[in-house]
Amino acid sequence: MPDINLLDCTLRDGGYLNDWEFGHDNIVNIFERLVSAGVDIIEIGFLNASREYDANRTIFPDARSVNLTYAGLEKGTSMIVGMIDYGTCGIDRMIPASDSFMDGIRVIFKKEKKESAIAFCRQIKELGYKVFAQAVSITSYDDAELMDLIGLVNDLEPYAFSLVDTYGLLHKNQLMHYFEFANEHMSDTIRLGYHSHNNFQLAYANCIEVMEIPDLGRKVVIDGTLYGMGKSAGNAPLELLATYMNDNFGKRYHCSQLLEAIDVTILELYKKIPWGYSFKFFLSASKDCHPNYVSYLMDKKKLSVKSINEVLDKLERSKRLSYDQAYVERLYVEYQKQECDDTVDRKQLREWLEGRDILLLGPGKHVVEQRDRIEAWLEERRTDDPVRISINFIPQGLATDAVFISNAKRYVTLSTKLCQNTDCFRTLATSNVTKASGAFDYVFNYNSLLDEQAMIVDNPMIMMFRLLREAGVRSVSLAGFDGYVKADAPNYINPNMDHSFSREKAAEINQDVRDSIERLGPLGFVLEYITDTLYIERP
Repeated sequence: MPDINLLDCTLRDGGYLNDWEFGHDNIVNIFERLVSAGVDIIEIGFLNASREYDANRTIFPDARSVNLTYAGLEKGTSMIVGMIDYGTCGIDRMIPASDSFMDGIRVIFKKEKKESAIAFCRQIKELGYKVFAQAVSITSYDDAELMDLIGLVNDLEPYAFSLVDTYGLLHKNQLMHYFEFANEHMSDTIRLGYHSHNNFQLAYANCIEVMEIPDLGRKVVIDGTLYGMGKSAGNAPLELLATYMNDNFGKRYHCSQLLEAIDVTILELYKKIPWGYSFKFFLSASKDCHPNYVSYLMDKKKLSVKSINEVLDKLERSKRLSYDQAYVERLYVEYQKQECDDTVDRKQLREWLEGRDILLLGPGKHVVEQRDRIEAWLEERRTDDPVRISINFIPQGLATDAVFISNAKRYVTLSTKLCQNTDCFRTLATSNVTKASGAFDYVFNYNSLLDEQAMIVDNPMIMMFRLLREAGVRSVSLAGFDGYVKADAPNYINPNMDHSFSREKAAEINQDVRDSIERLGPLGFVLEYITDTLYIERP
């Protein structure tokens, strides 16, 4: 029968969701329930010198602060450990293990810092702590690199060495390869640990695979959290692991205590900040990349999933697991720059629009809420016969002569209506948008319409202004170009179009749009706003 220890890291890994602010009563309740359940190892939080002590949080500036929160609590038979992300808490912040509530320290480190991190682990060990060396992003190691790391680990002789699947990328065969490689080359006295994430819904299943390895010949440490609480897609649920170990390995964990902790504390947190398997984390795991890359591209709300996948495919291997926003922004812009010769289309657009009055319809909520203003404006200009062009949406109850499409994601949602369009309106598109079937009436070179200095380089209103200026129109009147407000207030008639940002960020974007208009220089046409907008600076 394998010798397996169950480690709970709810108070540490779960803290990524709530900035470690569980509340002191909840911290005590979770800890005491874990002790009562007989969990072998309990991780009580992070040590990070940049944080001030707060009795309501499980992130501590030093080892002495841990004593303040947990003083007087009984450990039972559990080993108590804290975690240090190497480089965030120096050895000067530690105290001897004999004076500490903690029995051990888990040190996480990236591949490029492994030598100095192992040296730090040695200093921690000299203070009397049981040391856990935690290799994050284990999938970033090839066999030669892992062999080099194991050599350092064997020389250190820590209490345990853990394989950390930071982004939940491992399937069974890969997991077994890493685990068996480490087991073969590592000293028998060192425990081998596994920390999973649930991006592929495999955290629990992978833990079972590790438990079931026959004749491993060493002790194993398996990580989990209550109800799977943790960053990204979450972790392996501790209560499931404990139940499985009771049923199959003769363990005697008191699972009712774990369920009480979940019922009293964890479910309340889940209602406020849900975690677990999600489309975003599946997508990042399927491309072996940091989830922030997916978040960045999805937050653009301009790319279809197919396009997002194609951008992720362009990530260099060395960049995949270390997020670089400037890098992915460059990839995004390059991907969007689908070059085309639009000379003929621009000429035909001018032939159609030269000298005309234009009504631009945007997807802001005022296009509905202030419909009376639009209709009054149209009534006044019946004899002028303005050309109506909507941008990235098809207005309901308001006829349009053309639809301008610069957003591939929104094109997907409009494609059925566009296919049903039987010459009711013309279609204008930028070259980054690919039509499902047939062809757009006009296609314009995306790259030539960008404002490279702007925060949103491909703002469709600014792109349209460039085209209309070249087409020689007489006037442009806008409705539904509301500007941005903070995230909890709707910006668009379709809530799926909304972005997430603060009030300050919204104001910054509005100013950036004003700056973009100013950078255009002379527009060559009269510009007016029919509905309310934040793009006009209030006095």
